[in-house]
Amino acid sequence: MRRAFKISAVTLTSAVLAFGASACGGKKVESGSGSGGGKKTVKVGLAFDIGGRGDKSFNDAAYAGLEKAKNDLNVDIKDLEAKKDEPEGDKVQRLELLAKSGYNPVVAVGYAYAGALGKVAKNYPNVKFAIVDDASIKADNVTNLVFAEEQGSFLVGAAAALKSKTGHVGFIGGVDTPLIKKFEAGYVAGVKKVKPDAKIEINYISRGTDFSGFADPAKGKTIAEGQYDKGADVVYHAAGLSGVGLFQAAVAKKKYAIGVDSDQYLTADAAAKPLIITSMIKRVDTAVFNFVKQTSDGTVKGGPETFDLKDDGVGYSTSNAAEIDPLKAKLDEYKQQIIDGKITVPSK
Repeated sequence: MRRAFKISAVTLTSAVLAFGASACGGKKVESGSGSGGGKKTVKVGLAFDIGGRGDKSFNDAAYAGLEKAKNDLNVDIKDLEAKKDEPEGDKVQRLELLAKSGYNPVVAVGYAYAGALGKVAKNYPNVKFAIVDDASIKADNVTNLVFAEEQGSFLVGAAAALKSKTGHVGFIGGVDTPLIKKFEAGYVAGVKKVKPDAKIEINYISRGTDFSGFADPAKGKTIAEGQYDKGADVVYHAAGLSGVGLFQAAVAKKKYAIGVDSDQYLTADAAAKPLIITSMIKRVDTAVFNFVKQTSDGTVKGGPETFDLKDDGVGYSTSNAAEIDPLKAKLDEYKQQIIDGKITVPSK
């Protein structure tokens, strides 16, 4: 069910130019009903979060789901990039451009689109929208794709504590928001489950409405180096593209790191691979694919759809066998306890 995809980089300019050509026709193409005979082409649009395609994390996971839909469901796809420090109006225009040009469904990647989608969805009631990581938009034509990030983070927190020789670990958040606080809360709980007296360094790259913390590898590296210098020997990030900086610091300091969203061992530089113990897997790819399939089949519903440990919506990666295999038995024990309700993972 889970498939890895090779993702090629594109520039924002080329994406916009290509999109402009397709948007000129002005025809709206409706989703097929899945009932066979005369089924119309389904055109799927996706609006990236900050960091965009090539972040080797959150956005790439969403794009993998889009590509799976293209390959398995034979749909047409279009993706558009976000710009760093862009105004809210740009997000509105991006979603409107997709909707009015016949893309249905449309996926907004990231909670930063909540305000924009709230406006656009009202104006395009016949278009099915999905937003990843936000449950605040309540509309019949909006599906909220949300995750139990705290559960997956608990497992990698336990992995960090099991691997740590010093009992001192770290966490780097991209932006200090309620969503990223879920990652932090789960991670801290997992660390403390294994080593109650563990010391945990916690830093955020940016705060409030400044989303640059998800796309600043240089600051990510500086913060990671600071945590390692203070004694942390394992650091976990929930910072999107900024996590590249963590891996660079891990190589420089010869310390361990933990990735997020995608299996970052698979896309890391060769020097970093041995140091990435695991990644907290968040199946954004599955969520996006399922949403597109349900829209194509005519079975999609508005409202929240939650992905957790029970349905493998979150989890931990096992690609770095040398580092993770010795920990798997204990991690899987914790996983089952969470599923069974014997461990309740905090989200704040």
